[in-house]
Amino acid sequence: MNQYFKSNDTIYELTQAYPETIAILVSNGFENMQNAAMRESLGKTITLEQALTMKKMDINSFEERLVEAINQSKSETDSALLEKNKKQNARVSIQGVLPCPIRIPLLEGFEKWLLEQEDAVKADLDYQLQAASMGVDWMKDQVKASDSEDILADLFISAGFDLFFDKELIGKFKEQGIFKDLTGIRQYHTDFENERIQLRDPKGQYSMLAVVAAVFLVNTDELGDRAVPVSWEDLLKPEFENSVSLPIGDFDLFNAILLNIYKKYGEDGIRKLGRSLLQSMHPAEMVKSHIKKANKPAVTIMPYFFTKMTKKGGPMKAVWPKDGAIISPIFMLSKDASSEKIKPFVDFFASKEIGEILSHQGLFPSVHPEVDNLMEKENQYMWLGWDYIESHDIGPMIKELEEIFHTSKED
Repeated sequence: MNQYFKSNDTIYELTQAYPETIAILVSNGFENMQNAAMRESLGKTITLEQALTMKKMDINSFEERLVEAINQSKSETDSALLEKNKKQNARVSIQGVLPCPIRIPLLEGFEKWLLEQEDAVKADLDYQLQAASMGVDWMKDQVKASDSEDILADLFISAGFDLFFDKELIGKFKEQGIFKDLTGIRQYHTDFENERIQLRDPKGQYSMLAVVAAVFLVNTDELGDRAVPVSWEDLLKPEFENSVSLPIGDFDLFNAILLNIYKKYGEDGIRKLGRSLLQSMHPAEMVKSHIKKANKPAVTIMPYFFTKMTKKGGPMKAVWPKDGAIISPIFMLSKDASSEKIKPFVDFFASKEIGEILSHQGLFPSVHPEVDNLMEKENQYMWLGWDYIESHDIGPMIKELEEIFHTSKED
């Protein structure tokens, strides 16, 4: 039992007391909880234990994840760091979001590293590294409002395609050539630089640190006579209509899925993906003793990290797609004009030590060539590709694909 909540607390009680848990719930298939009105009405009808039992998720592991999110929010050390390091006219500014599972270890490692640096390195430093669950809207508005690179941080860390390649956002600065890969890494990990995939930016502008990989969590009890899906194409088959839970609340990963499915299967693939989505239903209906199988997802698409929360020996089986786990890269952008003063920070975030935190603690495979990602050699990745990114206006494309996806069930 943790000190914050009980498993028989309702979802409404949990999210009212600790709003930081909302993002965790949404990213694990409880999309309704993103809406305040739904939390108010539907969240009062179901307890946390009932919700996790319904999803066949391990209660203890999920509880640990929620406690971690609450601790992050309440961390006196973290809040003190933010206040201490916000300085006007800072010589070096670092900004971005970090994946929730490894944010605290990364910040602790960063603070320890800072203490070991000479005063010239850490003087007048302003860094804001928020949890990914907080989203990036706080940065988007600032970026959209200006065409001057002066408004950008010297070093920027985040994930996702819309913020980085939308020509109204970071994309417009990319076209000005203000970024440069300062990591000095000439060869990425063999997982990401081989005859099948080339993750390193050929123009030498963007750096990458790791990837968030989308895999399948299959509920074998709900499959019936259907074969276990082993590829993205399998999920687009008619037999999986109204059978799949998608990470719609995880915008970075959801956008990566939309873009890759469109690239490979066109608009028809997006419509089929939309039809595969299991329609949301009232939580009270889900916990009734006689639940129709059609109302429970046979497959949940989620970051690889969360598959480790499933109960051992249960019906949930993690499947790595044979055509590759669709990836959302974790980027690092460095301003070329600031190269001299930010190089020590770039070296820290691109180091083997940080790569191992990302890979081993967060299960976000690292691009660092010396990190053992602890992955099976047959595991492949599906990457949108630099040529494709360069030849398309990614921001408007995402909006169009979202519209097609959400209207697919009306076709």
